[in-house]
Amino acid sequence: MKIFKSPVTRLLVVLTGALAITACGPTGPERSGYMAGIGGPPQQPATGAPSHPAPAIPDDISYWDGEGSTGSPLIKINRSQQKAFFYKNGILVGVSRISSGKEDHATPPGKYKIIEKDLNHKSTVYGCFKDKASGQMLNDNVDIRVDKIPPGAIYYPAPMPNFMRITGGVGMHTGYLPGYAASHGCIRMPHQMAEKFFANVVVGTPVIIE
Repeated sequence: MKIFKSPVTRLLVVLTGALAITACGPTGPERSGYMAGIGGPPQQPATGAPSHPAPAIPDDISYWDGEGSTGSPLIKINRSQQKAFFYKNGILVGVSRISSGKEDHATPPGKYKIIEKDLNHKSTVYGCFKDKASGQMLNDNVDIRVDKIPPGAIYYPAPMPNFMRITGGVGMHTGYLPGYAASHGCIRMPHQMAEKFFANVVVGTPVIIE
């Protein structure tokens, strides 16, 4: 995913992405490939983030225009729009497409603050099982609290680069975007946008989730 400013460039990307999706055929969350790179050979897909594939739909929304801007940061998360808005001194400087919590793991609304930053965070709860010998994916939606490791398998925790904790186990981080709310409560973002948000917040930065 690139960070776009030009409307013309955005249109070209939408058209190109639409062709790519048609060529690849339909995909679903059970075949998302979200954890495909975990524990396997290093990969650098279109998001630029290890182990995270490109968004399922073209990203003609995300952009960053905050270089050189000063002032206090503020983030607003709009779950109905599936967007995150970054402000500096009250001025909008960036917008990111997101994937927030699905219905049974909804991202909690409210007013929060960033309470932790962890550049190379990994989930302590969610991940995947892979076959030790072949590396074949056995289950890419594991909750280690309830799922037992099958014989001959190994567990890999889900990577969450650029993790910005908001409350409890909920935070913003690099992640796969299927085009709808699909996470376990966190706010997934395209890698390059998560990098920008991460670099421009501090512990204590206000976050409003609507």
